[in-house]
Amino acid sequence: MEAQKDSYNLPTSQPNGRTDLSIFDNSWYDHGPRWRVILWFLTNAYFLNTYLPVPSSIKVAVLRLFGAKIGKGVMIKPAVNIKYPWLLRIGDYVWIGEQVWIDNLSEVVIGDNSCLSQGAMILTGNHNYSLPTFDLTTRPITLADGVWIGAKSVVCAGVRCESHAVLAVNSVATHSLDAYGVYQGNPAKLVRKRTFKA
Repeated sequence: MEAQKDSYNLPTSQPNGRTDLSIFDNSWYDHGPRWRVILWFLTNAYFLNTYLPVPSSIKVAVLRLFGAKIGKGVMIKPAVNIKYPWLLRIGDYVWIGEQVWIDNLSEVVIGDNSCLSQGAMILTGNHNYSLPTFDLTTRPITLADGVWIGAKSVVCAGVRCESHAVLAVNSVATHSLDAYGVYQGNPAKLVRKRTFKA
């Protein structure tokens, strides 16, 4: 069976058009004092990114100690990985599921009554693949009130999910999601409106 050819007619090589990771430099990125990053790395491993039965109240207290702003009634399941708590704001009654990865190189804001299901990824970082230096880029992510990010779904840098938007299981949000929209696929497309029964 003949392999399907893509329609981009991509060149196999281009003069001076190669990635060179030996010259990658993200020294411009300021994540705070090195001691705080190391201390958080160890704390995260023992209190959040673990299957030990650590109560949510303790996880929330630890995150607040490291600068996160967190509301009341927040539930954090096991094996949650958070890059930098000092760049995290979480509202009231938020659920964060097992193995959620909040890679917040920029600020992440999660509104009240939002849910991040198991394995969801919130990715504020990216790379400029058009440069040979493969420069790091970061943009904040906002999840408004009532947003549901489905299991194994990915929210990409710079995305804003408006009030009560839904990103279905295993979908990828590469652009912002409208309020009460249900989005599915990679890249995620609007498939229906979210409605509530009385």
